[in-house]
Amino acid sequence: MIWKNNADGKKCQNAAPSRSPGKPELSHKRSYSMAHANHNDFTANPAPLGLLGFGMTTILLNLHNAGLFSMNAMILSMGLFYGGAAQVIAGLMEWKKGNTFGTVAFTSYGFFWMVLVGIVSFPKTGLMDATSAGGMVAFLTLWGIFTAFLFVGTFTLNRATQIIFGSLTLLFALLAIGDATGNEAITHLAGWEGIFCGASAMYAAAAQVLNEMFGREVLPLGNKPAVAAAALKKAA
Repeated sequence: MIWKNNADGKKCQNAAPSRSPGKPELSHKRSYSMAHANHNDFTANPAPLGLLGFGMTTILLNLHNAGLFSMNAMILSMGLFYGGAAQVIAGLMEWKKGNTFGTVAFTSYGFFWMVLVGIVSFPKTGLMDATSAGGMVAFLTLWGIFTAFLFVGTFTLNRATQIIFGSLTLLFALLAIGDATGNEAITHLAGWEGIFCGASAMYAAAAQVLNEMFGREVLPLGNKPAVAAAALKKAA
C-alpha cells in the first residue's frame, strides 16, 4: 500500500501499483522460504546412516572379493536392505536438507547395491542370462567414472570424505581390471582395498555421531578450520 496526501492535506491509502505475476517477487519469496526453512532445520544428520549402510556392506562384499568366503545370502541381504534401502532413505533426507552432493551420492550408491543384488540373483531364476565378464567391466567402469567426479567434488570437503571417495574410485578401477584380465590376484587386492574403503566410511560415520553427541571433536574428520569451528559451535 502507498500513503499520499489528498486535496485536503489528509493522508489517504492507495493500492500499490499492480504487479504482474512476475518471477522476481516469487523468486524473492522462494529464497526467503528456503532460508527460513534452513534456519529452522532441526532434523537429524542423515550422513552417518548412509555412511554406515555403505561402509558395512562394502566391507562384507570385499571380504568375499578377498577370498575369505563365498557370495551368500548375508551379503545380498545387506546389499538390498542396509546398503541399498537405508542409503536411499539417507539420500532423500539429504535432499530435504538441500544437500545436492549427499542426495546424489547416497541415493545413487543405494540403488547401486540393489542393482548388484539383481545382477547376482536374477540369473538364478532362469529368466535372465548371467552378466558376462565384459558386461561387468563396463558396469564397474561407469561406476568408477561416476565416483571419480564425486571424488573431485570432495576437494571442498573434509579429509575423511576425500579418503572414502578416493579409495572407492580405486576400488572400482581394480575390480574392473580384475574382471577384464581374469586375474584373481587383482580381485583379491581389490577386496582388501575395499575393506579399507568401507572401514573409512564407518569411521566417518562414527566421528560424526560421537562429535555431535559430545559437542567436541572426539574423532577428527580433517575439517578445514572454519568448517570445524562452525560444526562445534552448532553442536554446542
